[in-house]
Amino acid sequence: MINRIRDIRKEKGWTLADLAEACDPPTTAQTIGRLETGMRNLSIKWMDRIGAALGVDPETLVRSEKAGHPQIVATLEASGPEALAKTRDAILPTDLGGDGPLMVLAIEAAAGPYCAGDQLWLRQLDPGDAQRAINRDVLVPRKGGRFAFGRLIDRQGKLVGILPPGSGEKQQVVDDPAWIAVAEMLVRKL
Repeated sequence: MINRIRDIRKEKGWTLADLAEACDPPTTAQTIGRLETGMRNLSIKWMDRIGAALGVDPETLVRSEKAGHPQIVATLEASGPEALAKTRDAILPTDLGGDGPLMVLAIEAAAGPYCAGDQLWLRQLDPGDAQRAINRDVLVPRKGGRFAFGRLIDRQGKLVGILPPGSGEKQQVVDDPAWIAVAEMLVRKL
């Protein structure tokens, strides 16, 4: 079984020492390096510790040797595309995300920066954490089974202000929403 600890760690921009310190209890960079390379056995206990430190499900850390997985083969630099010395697994943003459930908003008609056919993946937040979503696109449930969608521009008490993505539209105010879903990933076919 191949582990993806190094790929996930690098995707987050962490060093071995960063990951070692984030573990609970903390460990050494050398131990993390040995786990990444397979020189040390990756037990379920280690998977739980490292998964918690990286903020991913422990299952995300391993993959079958039989299963093909998308590879990062190059990076786009200011000077143009640069080949990597060694390819690495591409980690889906949904695998790196937070704790809340994921949901998808299907875009059927162009609006603002979104095109028909886009899928906007959102992660649900508790309304008390709405400050984290200011100036980001959100989906918010309204009374009667309806929704408000747009840029979260204001939160005062239980009121949430949303600016729809189309031009010339007025701000919508939602009173005491049950949850707020924050845009996390845009999927657009080319």
